[in-house]
Parts: sequence; C-alpha cells; structure tokens
Amino acid sequence: MKGTGKESKGKASKGKERKSKESKGNDSKRSSHLSSTNRPTDRHSLEIMNVLRTMRPVASRFQPSTLPRVVRPFSSKTFEHIQTSEPKPGVAQVTLNRPKALNALCTPLIVELNEALSEANASDKVNVIVLTGSEKAFAAGADIKEMAPLTFSKAYTSSFIESWSDLTTRVKKPIIAAVSGHALGGGCELAMMCDLIYCTEKANFGQPEIKLGTIPGAGGSQRLTRAIGKAKAMELILTGKSFSGVDAEKWGLAARAFGSYDELMTVTLKTAETIASYSKVAVQGCKEVVNKSQDLALRDGVEYERRVFHSIFGSQDQKIGMKAFAEKQKPTWTHE
Repeated sequence: MKGTGKESKGKASKGKERKSKESKGNDSKRSSHLSSTNRPTDRHSLEIMNVLRTMRPVASRFQPSTLPRVVRPFSSKTFEHIQTSEPKPGVAQVTLNRPKALNALCTPLIVELNEALSEANASDKVNVIVLTGSEKAFAAGADIKEMAPLTFSKAYTSSFIESWSDLTTRVKKPIIAAVSGHALGGGCELAMMCDLIYCTEKANFGQPEIKLGTIPGAGGSQRLTRAIGKAKAMELILTGKSFSGVDAEKWGLAARAFGSYDELMTVTLKTAETIASYSKVAVQGCKEVVNKSQDLALRDGVEYERRVFHSIFGSQDQKIGMKAFAEKQKPTWTHE
C-alpha cells in the first residue's frame, strides 16, 4: 500500500508539471497573439489609429496655441532706431525703438522713419500703416541734446526740422498712431501728423516747449488748434500743461481711448485690418478728401470732394463694389 501511495504521488507531481508546462505554453501563445494584435500592422489597429489621426486637428482647434506668433517685417532692411513688421495682411507697423531715451526723436530716427514710411507707401502689399512706440512712451519729445547747440543761422540755413513737420503728409496710405505713455512736444506733433489717433486713457499728450524757452516747431501750434480749437490749444501751448488720453478723446484729438495697452493695440490692428480689406483706390480717396477739409474753405472743400468722387467712377473697384452690392455678394477688389 505504501508503494502504491508513492507511485500515485509521483504520478500526481508529474501531472502537475505537465499542466504547468502546458499552461506556460498557452500563456506564451496568448501573449504572443496579443502582442501581434497590438502592432500597427494589424488591420483593426490601423483603422483605430487612422480615426485618431483624423481627430487630432479637430481637437487642436479647441486648445490655445503655445507657439509664438510670427510677425514678418514688411521691410527687409534692419534699422537702428525703429522696428518694422506686418502684423496683419495689408498692415505695416512701424515701432519707434529708442527705449533708453523714451523714443525721443532725433535726426537719425527721423531719417529711418521717413525711409520706412516711404517703403510702406510704395509697397503693393501694404494698404494701412500703424505707427507706435512702447507702452511707456510713444515719443517723449525731440532730442534736446541735439537741439541745444543750434544757432539761428544754422537752424535757418539747414531748414532744421523741416523734414519732420511733413513726415507723414507725403504718404498716401492711412496712418494710425497708437499712442501709449508719453507723447510730448515732437511726439505729440508726430501723432497729430497721422490720420487717426488711438490712445490709452493714461496717455500723456502735450506741447511743453514754453518750459524750454521755445515754441512748437513741427506743426504743433497749427494741428492742435485745428483739432481742439483755438482757446484750448492756446491755453495748453502757453502753459505747457499736458493732458490725458481721456481728454484727447473728449476734445476730438483722439478717435478713441482705451483702458489698457493690450486693448489699444488689439483694436488698432483690428481697425487697420478692416481698412486694409477695402479698395486701395477708395481708401486713399477718403484720406485725401478728409485731409483737404483742413486746408480748404467749406465751399472749396465740397467742390474738391465732388471732383474726387467723380474720378472714382473711373476705377474698376467702383464697378466691382456696386455690382457686388446689387448681387448681395462680397466684392473682390483689384485695387485699380
């Protein structure tokens, strides 16, 4: 009986070993099968992966981009005192860049600014120009160090500042000044040379030349008077007092004033993009007739406007625009 027990135990242990080997074999086959079905080469897996691939672009639309925004310069040239960019289609941006001097205007900067504006004016890709500085200063005036040693004969014979006073008037395309921080003296005059001023509520405008024993020299007395009236302009120029962006909007110098710098730049570029979407012929015509209202008597101005209005009927865009309106379609401008 004992021998029989040993034999039965031996048979049982052998049976367990056999089952264990079979189980391991089956497990390895099972894992091999599972790994093979998880490979991308499996037809079912490939179908799932293809579905996931098609879903990725959809998901990405709901996630904010972490990539930096690429802003292309409209000018291929590198400047020392300004920066150029093309933040929106058809919009050129020129940024004054003398941070240590609060963007004080000096002759080298004006030369670069003239060059950049002329290039933007001549470019077929540009319809609107934005002129701005930094959050702290649009332009805190003219460079006093450059002006201090001048004599009458030197200033008179060299026509000093003449190239500043009509800096933007030779440009046919609309220029929007985005003003934040200081815009004093020459900086205020530069902003007023533009066709449209947007500013922050805390912007600091003024013509403080009286405090330096001189007067505005780049059109400040003329443009400020036309913008806000003789009484207020006389007070500001005689006292040298500055005024805020809130006042600039209230008095009609600025079209709009915004609570923050970010809002200022966002709305400025949005406005510029809107203008850039219209016919260049019509846009430049609008700028021309509005600016002429500052130079002509009412009767002469109305007649001038009518002549420009008549001339627009010779453009292709006038035909395209009116036809598209009648057909309730969006016009595609040729800018001719």
